[in-house]
Amino acid sequence: MVIVIHQSSDTRNAFQYNEMKVKEGVASYFHSANTISINPFMYGQGHRWKILHDIEKQNPRVKKKCLHISVNPSGSDLLKLDDRTVRQEVDRMMEHMGYGGQPYFVYKHQDLERVHFHVVSTRIDKTTGKKIRDGYEKDKMQKFVKELEQKYQLKQEIPEQLRNLKFTASSGYLKRNLETLFSELNRMDIITSKDMYDQALGFFQVEIRKAGRGHMVFVTDENGTVIRHPMKLSDFEERPRFYLSRQELLSQEQNRKDLPNSFSKQNHEGIAIGILKSLIIKELILNMGTQLTGDSFKKGKRNRLKKGDKKRRGKGYRK
Repeated sequence: MVIVIHQSSDTRNAFQYNEMKVKEGVASYFHSANTISINPFMYGQGHRWKILHDIEKQNPRVKKKCLHISVNPSGSDLLKLDDRTVRQEVDRMMEHMGYGGQPYFVYKHQDLERVHFHVVSTRIDKTTGKKIRDGYEKDKMQKFVKELEQKYQLKQEIPEQLRNLKFTASSGYLKRNLETLFSELNRMDIITSKDMYDQALGFFQVEIRKAGRGHMVFVTDENGTVIRHPMKLSDFEERPRFYLSRQELLSQEQNRKDLPNSFSKQNHEGIAIGILKSLIIKELILNMGTQLTGDSFKKGKRNRLKKGDKKRRGKGYRK
């Protein structure tokens, strides 16, 4: 089981993305809670949006109001979790994360290789108008996932591309896992320029190329030869921060935290490629290891990385 909290700042975008998928016939209305109508899916899209928008209007100062979560069961998970159970566990997840009393909509998607679910809500408390505290969200969610796996005896299925830390011609669940990669890289303050972001993508054999007025996402082999059908970057909900529109970029930059005191922008730009790769991989393992591959995999990978670091330092790499 993989559950991802998406870094979406605009609730309308997340809401419209899921509504669009329903209109395209690749998603369906699945569940809702705490709404003014018993079944908000009986009404139009405007009715559902008004429920969230009216709450968010109480606090226009908060920039990141959106709560957008994707719940991604594996194929074997779905054999143990029927629709009724998924609804119950989504409710329990929202309660666990501190959003149990908030209105939210759940959409069931079938546009990828397997069924998955999206939850859209707001971080503005419907009663007080204040932003709900969201500290340690990742830790809280990992705890919930672990309890869920123990409760239903779910098994971890490690995607091949995450085991190898790169994408290949046979990688499954490509779009979803590319979005996960973008999300993790977007949160790394160590990456301070578009060139560095592109280098980081290159470590996973992913390239973004200009195509007309937009961009395309390519998966390549080690020689740079395209090995998968390219995808439009605009089709991704989670996109690299250096490829956002000017308006999206200004909004995001305004809310970004200051870089840690131990690093400066000049130092970041001068980091050797090998060390940058090591830092990125370590960060990805720390953020994704427990949730996707289990503690034993994370420890083993860390040990291999340490050995690799010592070997590189012996060959003249500098920090």
